[in-house]
Amino acid sequence: MAGFLFHEVVFGPVRSRRLGLSLGINLLPIHSKYCSFNCIYCECGWTPRHTGERPTLPSREEVRWYLEKQLKQLASEDYLPDAITYAGNGEPTIHPDFPLIVDDTIALRDELAPEARVTVLSNASMLHQEEVFDALLKLDNNIQKLDGGTNRIFHLMNHPLTDLTLDRVVADLKRFRGEVIIQTMFLRGHFRGQPVDNTTEEEVAAWIEKLTEIRPKSVMIYPVARATPVHDLEKIPIFELEKIAEKVKGAGIRVEVYQ
Repeated sequence: MAGFLFHEVVFGPVRSRRLGLSLGINLLPIHSKYCSFNCIYCECGWTPRHTGERPTLPSREEVRWYLEKQLKQLASEDYLPDAITYAGNGEPTIHPDFPLIVDDTIALRDELAPEARVTVLSNASMLHQEEVFDALLKLDNNIQKLDGGTNRIFHLMNHPLTDLTLDRVVADLKRFRGEVIIQTMFLRGHFRGQPVDNTTEEEVAAWIEKLTEIRPKSVMIYPVARATPVHDLEKIPIFELEKIAEKVKGAGIRVEVYQ
């Protein structure tokens, strides 16, 4: 499978355009992607169709051991991260022990890197599980994906592997009552003969309508920055993203643009 994969349970820290110096935690397999979405822009490539048993995931104990080891090493080098981020090779909240791993991470953060913000980069597909939802409320940065305001764009860009709908995602995001940050990728291109463009006036208006329902703490918008499985996706120029951001501000919602 083409794409960039993280071959460690704990990786980095790396410089993030949104999070500063970020220490990553990969709760997914280290040799393949494992996700509930199949986004056309994912740097990890296409999501393989797993059959039979669930792929091998790192155990809760492994995650804690690797994280403690790396934080102690970084502390000895005076190089502690700004963020400790669940990211990696797919959707982190799929891990069956995600809520317990959150508790372990917060405890280690408090002990070894008290300034670091515990963060998740999630696609909002597991919010129906109450234990996952409750765990996300404990995080400093609860960052959830919303790439469009219509079902057409939702399915063209994200390709959920279940019967998940945009309305269901929005309803779940509203339950956070503002304790959520929305991340949105803007792009243009074609996929299987269909145009894909969430920058049109109609699509942006529909997306902002969903944001006004969710009332997030803030919104992060950004363009394609790495190799994608669909090769003709266009990186949206900064001036276009700034125009979209102005519309978000006009709706009374805080927004940041990242290149």
